[in-house]
Amino acid sequence: MKIILFPIAVLTGSLAMAQQAQTPAARDTVKGNAKEIEAVTLVARKPTVESKVDRTVFNVANSAILAGNTTWDVLRMTPLVSIDNNDEVKAEGQLVTVYINDRKSVFTGKELKEYLKTIPADNLMKIEVITSPSSRYETSGSVINIVLKKREDEGLKGSISLNNRQSTKNSQYTNFNLNYHKKKFTQTLIGSYNSGNYVQKTQTWDNRYEGNKLTRFNLENLMRNESPSLSSTSEFEINEKNNFGLVLEYSQNRNLVSAESDGMTSKDGDPGESFHQNQNNWGFSRNLGTNAFYKYYDKEKNRILDINLGTNYSSDNSDNLIDKQIDKQGVIKDQQLGVVSSNQMRNYYLKVDYTQPFGKTGGTMEVGGKTELNNHVIPNTLYGFSINDPASEFFNLSKNDRFHYEDHLSSLYANYSKTFFKKLETRIGIRYEYIDYKVRQDVAGTERKDSYGTFLPNLLLKYSFSEKFDLSLTYNRSIWRPWYSEFNPFLVPEINGTYSRGNLYLNPNPNDRLYLKFGILKKYFISARYMHTNQDYWTTYVTENGRTVSLPGNFDGKVEKYYLFANTNQNFLKNKLNVNAGFGWYYINNKDFNEKNKLGAKDYISYWGASANISYTNLFNKNINVSAWMELANQNNGNSYANNTNVFHNISVTKIFPKTQMELSMQLMNIFKRPYGDNTTYSPDGTFREYSKWDWYGVSLTFVKRFGNQKVKENTKTDVEKNDGGGK
Repeated sequence: MKIILFPIAVLTGSLAMAQQAQTPAARDTVKGNAKEIEAVTLVARKPTVESKVDRTVFNVANSAILAGNTTWDVLRMTPLVSIDNNDEVKAEGQLVTVYINDRKSVFTGKELKEYLKTIPADNLMKIEVITSPSSRYETSGSVINIVLKKREDEGLKGSISLNNRQSTKNSQYTNFNLNYHKKKFTQTLIGSYNSGNYVQKTQTWDNRYEGNKLTRFNLENLMRNESPSLSSTSEFEINEKNNFGLVLEYSQNRNLVSAESDGMTSKDGDPGESFHQNQNNWGFSRNLGTNAFYKYYDKEKNRILDINLGTNYSSDNSDNLIDKQIDKQGVIKDQQLGVVSSNQMRNYYLKVDYTQPFGKTGGTMEVGGKTELNNHVIPNTLYGFSINDPASEFFNLSKNDRFHYEDHLSSLYANYSKTFFKKLETRIGIRYEYIDYKVRQDVAGTERKDSYGTFLPNLLLKYSFSEKFDLSLTYNRSIWRPWYSEFNPFLVPEINGTYSRGNLYLNPNPNDRLYLKFGILKKYFISARYMHTNQDYWTTYVTENGRTVSLPGNFDGKVEKYYLFANTNQNFLKNKLNVNAGFGWYYINNKDFNEKNKLGAKDYISYWGASANISYTNLFNKNINVSAWMELANQNNGNSYANNTNVFHNISVTKIFPKTQMELSMQLMNIFKRPYGDNTTYSPDGTFREYSKWDWYGVSLTFVKRFGNQKVKENTKTDVEKNDGGGK
């Protein structure tokens, strides 16, 4: 408690001293430096949240929530975005593809989380949630585009940030930003270091229908990690229309997970075995990305040619040791299993985009394509005294094998945008993707080869009745493809008593979405969405040789989702106070899905959701920025159903000292109610319920020191798409 009260006292004292320092002489000094203060506080600014026809834009560049956070933290607080207990990022309940400065990230799930945690939030300009992406994007549903700041003034400038966060355990985070711009050359360096300690407590109920077998587990995870990162961006402007550059990104993560669990089984209510299990996982991962780019941009004619050539390499080395003690009717037996892995992922790509407006007709054409190669390797090496014991549950696991995934994915797209009668904005697009992939095991000899092509059309229409009223309609067809690790067939024991593996025979999932949106006074928006699919793949649980195994599985059956949402964005008090609030109703028809897969789950799901962002700039004219965020959220996905509604909330206060370019910030995370996850997953074999207390709560204190001119500009790479032909 003392640790939590200390940063509150420090910040309160700082604010009090700042107010007392406003003597008449000091106020005169402030007036004399009004221009400098305005440059720091940026009172005249964009609204925090902008609602456009195909996207919602979260303008966070001057928000108080940036201090002390990473990009991953801010993503949690972005409107329409939710992150589940498996670290999957969703927009309006659907999985998304994440872009950074319009460059697709090669990571997903926990890998994406670790990567975004290396990007300081202080570098964020905005986060775009593109719910109706054009054919330009390698779409898997919605797109989240994270736009970083671009410094424009000459000279050296930058910042350093120090953060201390207290939740169950204490964590520290620091980052620095350096930018040098001279005439036609710009160099940016970004570095960060995170030392974190996290605790998660979980209870599970594994109910298998056969024999009415119930296995209950109580477990606690203690996670420690150290994560340094460094990125470099070099850009040279040949002339006003041509520039090229090179982006280098490196990050690593050293972690230790210590877990302890106790479990018990019963059949038809009669007690069976009891378990005690310890698990220690040592891991070390590296990520290295390169991107060489050339851009031609004719601002007068709005012609853009963008060429990107890049590679991504990732490795993950781990040693997972499990010690399990089984007590069966007083007879105690010890078992041990170690799993050593050295996963490697390689990605190579070439991407070309071209935009050409037509002056006389007023239309805009976009064309482009991308080709990429992926080569991933996952070895599987086991050790421990139980792997050769026929009486051990670890006996018949695959001991030494290697899994390979290789693919070649190529795509072409075209978009045409045009405005008719100055009222009707249109965009029509088509994308074609072709994939050729192979998965195989060295020792087992199992192999699968497949290839297929698919057309993905999209349409956008927006009619403006007047400056105050408009109506838009969008249609998108998208396809979900399995992530390479979801094919991995090796069984891996988990701390909760289950096993996990991939599925060599996963199939892609196409779906169709229709979106209707009505705008009133450019402040109020009412929207409706319909999504339809005839097949899908979700995590399921099966029984194999007496083990409960979680794996991604194919599910046939129609699923229909309906969504109604009302949103408003308001500015008050000369744009100092910004309020964005949204309220939604969700309805899911899973009847056919449940019947065909014999899940025994709910056929119809209906629930409410809401979110709000409130920010106040330059409170009391003392250079104090305040922000608050709240979200009411459920997690219902496929065959997994939420048993609770979470209320997430975050409060941030930042005091700016203009003369010294310093900031002091305090952040309170979920202090009124700690969030937790409670989900039940239905499968033909039984149900699996997991209740977890998350460690996303507490208080953090951040100190930021800036130097140089902090003026920035947005990346104008896709201005034509965003500001013409329905991109507004």
